[in-house]
Amino acid sequence: MTRIGLPARRFSVGAIARDAVLLALAVVTLAPFVWMVSTSLKAPDEILTTDLHLWPRRLAASENYAHAFAAVPLGRYLLNGVIVTATILALQLAIAVPAAFALAKSEFRGRRLLFGAVLLGLLVPYHAIAVPLFVGLHALGLLDTYAALVTPFAISVFGIFLMRQFFLSLPDDLVDAARMDGMSELAIVWRVMVPAAGPAISAFAIFSVVAHWNDYFWPLIAVSSDTLFTPPLGVVAFRNDDAGTNYGVLMAAATVIVTPLVAAFLLAQRRFVEGIAFTGVK
Repeated sequence: MTRIGLPARRFSVGAIARDAVLLALAVVTLAPFVWMVSTSLKAPDEILTTDLHLWPRRLAASENYAHAFAAVPLGRYLLNGVIVTATILALQLAIAVPAAFALAKSEFRGRRLLFGAVLLGLLVPYHAIAVPLFVGLHALGLLDTYAALVTPFAISVFGIFLMRQFFLSLPDDLVDAARMDGMSELAIVWRVMVPAAGPAISAFAIFSVVAHWNDYFWPLIAVSSDTLFTPPLGVVAFRNDDAGTNYGVLMAAATVIVTPLVAAFLLAQRRFVEGIAFTGVK
């Protein structure tokens, strides 16, 4: 009886330890966001004090959020973020899906070499080529436009890699049957592979939207007109020009900027997990 009960006890101790570690990591990860929202609800005299409390004694949410929207065009910054991230995602998928299909399901000379180039591209951050990109866009007269914010990210080597890994997990018989039915390669991509790749596309969409919604480095270089500011750039400009040390208003603006990302992830988290899991099947 002791031997039978011992493994169950070990399993329960291990599960408790695992859950405790995960809970601690969750607290560390969520603490800045919780404090940001808490600060956005407080009056100035409650923020810079040694008395730490999450819920404000006097709720100042309406003043802080109204001041944030009145001081800067937050709606315009959010619209710019939606335009830029949606356009980048559409272009990336339009290029990455056919390229990944060719690398995963088509036989041609140089396929391994091309995939090696994709892997090499994963090692090069775009910050390393920011100067050539800036010079090229300046020569084309595209600086301070939406094109300057979108064009450098139209091709995603990470998207090609992720979609290729997912396509490898799909049976070759599916593609062979479509070819026997007389479908063209592009028709197979968009009518057969894309519907089957929903989880992978959702996962990549989360990665892409989060990365480019939060990007501060490139918009700071590419645009100078405040009407083209993306959300992070707009918040920093607000801090420098208007908010100053008014942290309640500043955190209200930051909360508004972060909320769409949190909502999008919560809505797509199941598909996101499925996509990440399936890309490692084969």
